Amino acid sequence: MSETTEQVAVARNDEAGRYEITVDGKLAGFTEFVDRDRQRIFPHTELDDEFSGRGLSSTLVRDALADTRAAGQRVVAVCPLVAHYVDKHADEVGDIVDKPTPEIFAFLKSR
Repeated sequence: MSETTEQVAVARNDEAGRYEITVDGKLAGFTEFVDRDRQRIFPHTELDDEFSGRGLSSTLVRDALADTRAAGQRVVAVCPLVAHYVDKHADEVGDIVDKPTPEIFAFLKSR
């Protein structure tokens, strides 16, 4: 019986403005972020179809939110995937979450 072990890693890429998840060194997906004052806004997330159905998007968002907490920032989940994660894990992350406001949407649109 053979067992495969994959190396999954999440890293913040400040230059690209996103957190990236890799599997065995291959980019599997990312969640974009934009910092505004003490808030880290998450507008968009993508996961390559090749890697879907494996829980990688949850791992990506979990690690991104943990890093945001460690940085002393608050989370604004504009991306539906991040918003779903925040709703599902409100007991764990609800204390650092701000709801998207019209000002947030205007800020994102102006960029």
